[in-house]
Amino acid sequence: MVSTGELVALNPVLVVEDDGPTQQRLVRLLEELMGANGDMAVVDTIAEAKAIVPIFQPRLALVDIGLPDGNGVELIGWVENRHPGTTTVAISAWGHEETVLAALRAGAVGYLMKERDDVELRAALQSIRHGGALIDPLVARRILAYVPSMSKEPTAPPTSSVEAPRADIALSDRESEILQFVARGFSNREIADLTGLSRFTIEGYTKSIYRKLAVSSRTAAVFEAKSMGLL
Repeated sequence: MVSTGELVALNPVLVVEDDGPTQQRLVRLLEELMGANGDMAVVDTIAEAKAIVPIFQPRLALVDIGLPDGNGVELIGWVENRHPGTTTVAISAWGHEETVLAALRAGAVGYLMKERDDVELRAALQSIRHGGALIDPLVARRILAYVPSMSKEPTAPPTSSVEAPRADIALSDRESEILQFVARGFSNREIADLTGLSRFTIEGYTKSIYRKLAVSSRTAAVFEAKSMGLL
C-alpha cells in the first residue's frame, strides 16, 4: 500500500496475531477507535490471513512478524502485491534493523512494538488513521543509526548476475524538494499547499520517487533515501 499521507480507514480491520493476550489487547484498542460499528477479523496464521483477505477485504491489517507458519514480512509483501487497497502495519516484539527495513520495503506503512503501553499504541493507531507512516521511536533511532553503516559496507563489483548499484539514481530538483517535505512528515495535501501545486501533481511526484527508490511507502522512501545520501 502506497501511503499518501491522506486519511486511512481502520474499518474493516484484520489482526494477524498468534498470541492470545496480544490479540485481545489489539482488539480492545481497535474497538475503542472504531466504535460499535467496527468490523474486525482475527486470525493467527499466514495461511488463514491469505484465505480471508480476498473475502473480507480489510482496509487495514495489523501483521505480527513472528507467526507459526512463517514470517509476517512475507504476508505484508503478498498483501501489497495482491491487495494494494489494504494498508499494512507490522506489530512485533522484534526490533531488529533488518526486520524493520524488510517490512517497510515489503509495503508496511508502520512498525509498532508490542511492548508499548495502551496509550502509546492507541496514539500510534490514531496517527496511522490520519495518514502517518509511524515507526516506534526506539526502533526509528536504531534504524537511523543503522542505515549510514549500511552505506559504508564494501560491495562486490557489478557482474552480469549482480544487480547494478543504485547509487546513480537521480531525482529531479522538484522530486528532491518534495522528498524533503515527505521526510519532515508533511502529507501530500500539505505539500501541495506549500508548493502551490495540485494534490494530484504531488501524488504523481511521490509515485515517481517511490518507483526510482524501489519502495512502496513514505517511511521506506525516507530510509532508502537516507541510505543513498539523498537526504
